[in-house]
Amino acid sequence: MFQRFFQILKAPIVFVLRKPTIWFSKKISSSPDRESVFKRLTEIYWDITQNSEPEEGALYNLDMRNNSFIIFSDVHKGNRKGRDEFRHAENNYLTALEHYNEKGSFYINLGDSEEFWKFNIFSIMQHNKKTFEAERKFVERNAFFKIYGNHDLFWKIDPFSKMYLREIYDKAINIYGGIVVRVKYLDGRHVDMFCTHGHQGDKRSDGNKFSIWFVAYIWGPLQSFLDININTPALSQKEKTLHNKLMYEWSQQQENVVLVTGHTHQPIFHSYSHIQQLRAQLEEAQKNGDVDKVAELEEKIKRHPSQCTLGVADLPKYKPTYFNSGCCCYSDNSISGIEIADGFVRLVRWAEEDGISKREVLEELPLDEMRDMFMDK
Repeated sequence: MFQRFFQILKAPIVFVLRKPTIWFSKKISSSPDRESVFKRLTEIYWDITQNSEPEEGALYNLDMRNNSFIIFSDVHKGNRKGRDEFRHAENNYLTALEHYNEKGSFYINLGDSEEFWKFNIFSIMQHNKKTFEAERKFVERNAFFKIYGNHDLFWKIDPFSKMYLREIYDKAINIYGGIVVRVKYLDGRHVDMFCTHGHQGDKRSDGNKFSIWFVAYIWGPLQSFLDININTPALSQKEKTLHNKLMYEWSQQQENVVLVTGHTHQPIFHSYSHIQQLRAQLEEAQKNGDVDKVAELEEKIKRHPSQCTLGVADLPKYKPTYFNSGCCCYSDNSISGIEIADGFVRLVRWAEEDGISKREVLEELPLDEMRDMFMDK
C-alpha cells in the first residue's frame, strides 16, 4: 500500500524536477580540468610520500617480485535489483577473489566499491554478505587496502563509517584516498606505484567539504530518485577518454611513478609497444578490408592515453606510467583488473564461459622490462 502511494506521489515530483535538474547538471558539468587534476594528484602523492603522518593515504614497502597483487575498481555493489549494475557480475567477482585469496594475494580496491548514490548503507550491507565475506578473508590476512571513490565518499565523510566497516569486516580497517607501493631494487633505486580512484580534480566530489557532502548526501540520491545521470567519466566516452589522457600526462611528468586508477570503467594497459601493436593491427585490418576491425582499432588508438596533447619535447621517451583497472560491472557481466604476479603485470578479465567463471589474460608486461624502461636514462 505504502509503495503504491509512494509511486503515485513520485510521478508529479519527477515531472516537475527532472528537466530543471538535468539543466542544472549540464550547467555545472564540465570536461576534466587539467590544472585541477594535476594539482590534486600532486597533492595526494606528495602527502603520502613526503609527510611523516600523511592525511590522504599510506606508503607501503612491499616486495612485488615475491608477492601477488590484484587491483579491482568500481564494483558498485547495490541491492541486486534492477538498478544494481553489479548484480550479474557477482559470481565472477566472488570466483576471482577466491582465486586470489588462495594464492595469498594482496587486494587493492580502488574505490566505488559500494554504490551510495543509489543505495543506503543498510541495503548494501544486507544484500552483499557474500562479497563482504570474500573481502574479509583478505582483511584477516592484513592483505586488503580500501580506497574511496566519488560514489562511495560515504566511507570518508560519514561519522559512523568506521563502525560500519568494523561490522562488515569484523575488524577496524583504514579507508584511503590513495596508497603508494614503493618497489625497491637492489641498486637502491625505486619505482612508486601510486594507486587512487581517479576522480581527483572533480570539483563536485573532490572539492571543498561542502561540495563533497552535497554530492554524497543530496546530489547523488537526487539523481537516483529522478532516474538521471550527470555526465560523469564512467558514462561519457568523450569525458573518460580525456580523463585518461590527463592521468597519463600527469604520470609521464613524474619521476619513477606508475599511476593506477579506476573511475572511467575503461581498462588501460601500457606495454612498451602497445600503441605500435595497435597501429600494426590497424594496417593489417585495412589491407584485409575488415571494416568492423578497422573501426574497433581506430577507436582504441584514438582513446589511447599516449595520444595526448603534450609536445615531443615534453615526452622524450615513452614510459608505461599509467594503467586503469577498468571495472567490475560491465554490461556483459565480466570484470577486469590489474594483476601483478609471477614477475608480470597483467590486465586480466574474468567472465563466464558455459556457466563457469574463467580468468583470461588480455595483456601482460614483464616487471623487469618495465623496470628497464624507467631506469634507462
